[in-house]
Amino acid sequence: QLQLVESGGGLVQPGGSLRLSCAASGFGLDSYAFAWFRQAPGMEREAVGCISSSRSPHSTELADSVKGRFTISRDNANKNTVYLDLSDLKPEDTAVYYCAADHQSWCNYYGIDYWGKGTLVTVSS
Repeated sequence: QLQLVESGGGLVQPGGSLRLSCAASGFGLDSYAFAWFRQAPGMEREAVGCISSSRSPHSTELADSVKGRFTISRDNANKNTVYLDLSDLKPEDTAVYYCAADHQSWCNYYGIDYWGKGTLVTVSS
């Protein structure tokens, strides 16, 4: 059983930046790939990106809609923390952002095993 706790959301102006954190706890964390999803008001949840499990060759991917603006990474000292750095934020990035874990080396966005409760990002002037 894993627990995922997101933090770092808030209100930011267009063009601003935020760092979201996902603190994971539980057994065997190095065998989980981690993903970020988001759900905007009235929209379906969508995948934002993935980072491979820490026991696998390092790899990340990001959705086309955020590529070049968002970065997904893992804390080098504490492998149990995953980050999503958001920059050049736009109003359409407003959403609840969720951390998720998949018990394999890479994310299967349709087979997520654990979800956090989410953190709200609001981009508005």
